[in-house]
Amino acid sequence: MCGMPQQPPIRSSAPRPPRPDASMSLLTNVMDHSLDEGYAEAAARREARGDGGLPRTLRAKAGLAVGLVLAALVVTVGAANARLAAPVVAKERQELIDRIERETRAADKLESGVDTLRADVGARQRAALKKDGGEQADLVSILSGATDVHGPGVRLVVNDAKEASTGGDGTNPRETSGFSDTGRVRDRDMQRVVNGLWESGAEAISVNGRRLTALSAIRAAGDAILVDNKPLVPPYTVLAVGDGQRLSTRFQNSDDGLYLHALQENYGIRTSISVEGDVRLSAAPSVIVRTAEPSTKKGTP
Repeated sequence: MCGMPQQPPIRSSAPRPPRPDASMSLLTNVMDHSLDEGYAEAAARREARGDGGLPRTLRAKAGLAVGLVLAALVVTVGAANARLAAPVVAKERQELIDRIERETRAADKLESGVDTLRADVGARQRAALKKDGGEQADLVSILSGATDVHGPGVRLVVNDAKEASTGGDGTNPRETSGFSDTGRVRDRDMQRVVNGLWESGAEAISVNGRRLTALSAIRAAGDAILVDNKPLVPPYTVLAVGDGQRLSTRFQNSDDGLYLHALQENYGIRTSISVEGDVRLSAAPSVIVRTAEPSTKKGTP
């Protein structure tokens, strides 16, 4: 039986029906390919290198947390050590304070003993001076500062300028101009004041309570003025016993008085002088008694 030849299937020329989601091709593409190919390749490379793990932001937060924990641990350990060492430091500090107080009391005791001995020596010297001084013993005692004196006189107060400053270049301005350009009273100023009062007729002088003698020295140590190696603090109060009104007038008209007035006018150094009815001066702490001896050498007059 002859079979009938098979005919090729008949293809329909009618168009195929469209997909239901054909109108949402963009959305479909996004859903099918949610990760960009570049990002996918980068992720694959990181995974191949073993860089995968926590995201970068999470790693940063973890590192910050670890750092804070370490910092807190260091602070806690430091506080604990300080708390443990505090009693030792306090004990050492108290021991140092006690030692300073003991040494201070010992120094005060020694200074008191020195003052007592100095007063005793001064009394013996004044007694010897009065005994051997003859008729002029009282006058010699007064002029040498060996005894207390009181009487009319003047009070002269010398003080630094209100805005006094130290010298900037370390030079002594008196070497050139004769005045201080720093507004501070210097030892040379006080020397001129004292010598001017002696020249004007003062019989006894004290500076800030320290009696001056023929052997007294007024010097400087830095910015401090020393009288017989004792530092003075401004204002400097100079008391002089003598004919008050005459002493004041003669001093202010003298070269030294005019020098002091120029300091006041040009450099702001403050001064004031007043006549006093009764000025009291204590004796000098100690007086060195010296006597002249005739020379025994031949040919010496």
